[in-house]
Amino acid sequence: MSSIFLINIFTALFAAGLIWTIQLVHYPSMHFVSKNEFESFHYFHQKRISIIAMPLMAIELISSIILLLQNFENDTSLIFKINFMIIILIWFSTFFMQVPLHQKLSKGKNDILIDKLVFTNWFRTVLWTLRSILMLFLLAFFMNLI
Repeated sequence: MSSIFLINIFTALFAAGLIWTIQLVHYPSMHFVSKNEFESFHYFHQKRISIIAMPLMAIELISSIILLLQNFENDTSLIFKINFMIIILIWFSTFFMQVPLHQKLSKGKNDILIDKLVFTNWFRTVLWTLRSILMLFLLAFFMNLI
């Protein structure tokens, strides 16, 4: 079992935990921030979450590319291809759905946009959860547990 594989599993599990916290706690809590404080709150959220999420997503992407290349022709290649596709879908959602919504919200509180952010973020929440399950399944397979 390679260190790249373990890094990839770690990023999957960490990202899944982070996105569930954002999905169930942080994004819905935006409704409870006053209009006067919202821009400051949102700016704080964007800056602080980026410190965690961007390096995590970059490591996740790089380690997934390495695993895909290392395993392109072996028995586990399909799993690594699916893993990589999930990450591409997460990046697509992040930069074409969530980032534009955050850009609009940076101009002021809008409950409709907050609801849309929560709704569209379910896509990433499900994908990161599936990726974690997939990688844990593969780990169990490598450990001869299944």
